[in-house]
Amino acid sequence: MEHSKRGLLSMRHGVKLSKKQSPKTDEELKRMSNIPYASAVGSIQHAVQCTRPDVAYALSVTSRYQACAGEAHWGAVKSILKYLKRTKYLFLIYGGGELILKGYSDASF
Repeated sequence: MEHSKRGLLSMRHGVKLSKKQSPKTDEELKRMSNIPYASAVGSIQHAVQCTRPDVAYALSVTSRYQACAGEAHWGAVKSILKYLKRTKYLFLIYGGGELILKGYSDASF
């Protein structure tokens, strides 16, 4: 990931993931068994819960295939990781003055 092209979006436009893209041959299953798909999805889940709700949709799409992930699913997860790497120094700043709490009630109730 250190020398990867940086992702502009958490999920590329037009990507359709399905169970049909799961590994079908023994060779594909063996190749995918060496890929830390579930670990990567879990790491993204932690980021979503703590600080990165912007990738929640992409995570929900990719987390459906943890039991039967294929090359296309892994590519989508790598895209999310590239996006997180590219945007790690971007954040929102909520500004404004002092917080003033106002309350109203209906006295005739």
